[in-house]
Amino acid sequence: MTNAAIPMIISVDDHVTESPTLFDRWLPAKYRDRAPRVERRLISRESKLMSGLVEDPDGIPGDVWLFGKSAYVLRRPIVILRDVETTDETRGNEPVTYDEMHPACYDPSARLALMTDQHVEASLAFPTFPRFCGQALSEQTTDDRAFGVACVQAYNNYIVEEWCGDSGGRLIPLQVVPLWDAQLAADEVRRNAARGVRAVAFSEIIGNLGFPSIHDGNWDPFFVACEETGTVICMHIGSSSMMMPMPPGASEVISATVAFFNSYVSIADFVFSGVLDRFPALKLAYSEGQAGWLPYAIERMDYAYRHHIWARDEVPLPETPSTYIRRNVFGCIFADRHAIENAHEIGIDNLMFEVDFPHTDSTYPHTFRHLEQQFAGVDADTTYRILRGNAIRLFQLDFDRVSADVSG
Repeated sequence: MTNAAIPMIISVDDHVTESPTLFDRWLPAKYRDRAPRVERRLISRESKLMSGLVEDPDGIPGDVWLFGKSAYVLRRPIVILRDVETTDETRGNEPVTYDEMHPACYDPSARLALMTDQHVEASLAFPTFPRFCGQALSEQTTDDRAFGVACVQAYNNYIVEEWCGDSGGRLIPLQVVPLWDAQLAADEVRRNAARGVRAVAFSEIIGNLGFPSIHDGNWDPFFVACEETGTVICMHIGSSSMMMPMPPGASEVISATVAFFNSYVSIADFVFSGVLDRFPALKLAYSEGQAGWLPYAIERMDYAYRHHIWARDEVPLPETPSTYIRRNVFGCIFADRHAIENAHEIGIDNLMFEVDFPHTDSTYPHTFRHLEQQFAGVDADTTYRILRGNAIRLFQLDFDRVSADVSG
């Protein structure tokens, strides 16, 4: 395929490494003495990727986000370095400083330049320091919820005004919300919808974070707000801060291999909870879980619906699970040739593409070569829809609007 045959990507899952000045600039002055901050520390060489801050006077310099009782250590697997192509040899697990990062990790102008180089027109970026659905801003403010709301709003103001503000629409804002109160979350969705935000980060299994689950109407005010404003609920793998437990002594790579399981559980939970029946216009996008497994998951959920729900005295849904999945659920892929080849079975309008920059899984720095391999022999219409058309339609973007509306 030629360059002309592969349209530029609308990437629906990348990551922003937040500016160290975020809260200095956007948080009200009365809160700044306890705001999240970045400090340089010496990190133990023996510390693991998710072990948090383990200091050692003979350790490696690293920049750390400190907030309340939490410490988020910036490490090489989640960034790319200056003037170094990303390879297994340059990743490692070592702590990293902002000085060592490529500016595209934290500077929007540098990000836009790199996106163009990597055949990416637009990008939606999940949080880094607050974690994938901004849960740190809710978990570390239990003693002062007004402070928590201020932190959430400061983060969103940074994303909308500073990260995305001068990008001409190429950087797509992804907001976070207060996770302890569905009505406050709804209020924040409406506040941001008024300035054009059409995406919100949420947890794939919110109950695992200690907040109310999606059952018993707990999150209905939030779902109402998302439905009314056309705001897409974006759920990144691991946003529940809990993954499927591994066998004792198992290799850590197994966790990455079966990460899609969280998405599977979440989709089933949204379907069988009745949320998608009560909110038919709600849209759910699942990032970094791939989608090649979806045909079996759809088949299995339909089978379970027909053969098991009755025996367990549970109330049947008006429609089969497959109806809700194809109407409300979107899978996001970046290395899933199987999903591309089965796009019509999954739903040709239900797949979107992601680059995952600057994480280990990212297609950087060989994104176009990767696209040639993933979409070799795939017809132009399918390629267009997955790489950009479906995202344009779902997030109401101002790219190719006529083509997107026709293809949708």
